[in-house]
Amino acid sequence: MNRTCLRIVGLCLAQFAVVSNPASTASVSGQEVEASAEATVRHLYDLISAEAGSTPDWSPVRELFLPESIIVLRTSRDALSVLSLDGFIQDFQAFYANPQVVEKGFKETILGLKSTEFGDMAQVWVLYEARIIGGGGNQGLDNFSLVRRNGAWRVAAITNDVVFPDRPAPDGLFD
Repeated sequence: MNRTCLRIVGLCLAQFAVVSNPASTASVSGQEVEASAEATVRHLYDLISAEAGSTPDWSPVRELFLPESIIVLRTSRDALSVLSLDGFIQDFQAFYANPQVVEKGFKETILGLKSTEFGDMAQVWVLYEARIIGGGGNQGLDNFSLVRRNGAWRVAAITNDVVFPDRPAPDGLFD
């Protein structure tokens, strides 16, 4: 084999080693990112939560998504809204402008998580509790579709629904 072929084979093997090890990290755009879909989703929940008097930094949130991703949110008991990534961030920014959120902060806590990865695609189910800090919370269910690009997992879509007493999270989903 010539040197160019050996170099290409070596680069492919190095990339495979990073991608196939869920605990490893990869550098994308000069930043370290998790190389597992589950870690990416967990990181997102950490990023969108903020203490009293502060707001999330939306730049790292944005980097966890594909630019063309879509987010479908439950906005009332009978309605869903389809948002672009920009719309999703604008919706959160408007929420963080609420005086009660400014005063107390906001936290989304993962209560249950189930993930499946296959090749360069992944599905992650999350049961979470969203609450203004110090207050009661509401549970919801998020379904993430992710793809791996350049060794890093990126959110392609989120579908969200709210857990109601008469409509609990599916049995056995997080067993």
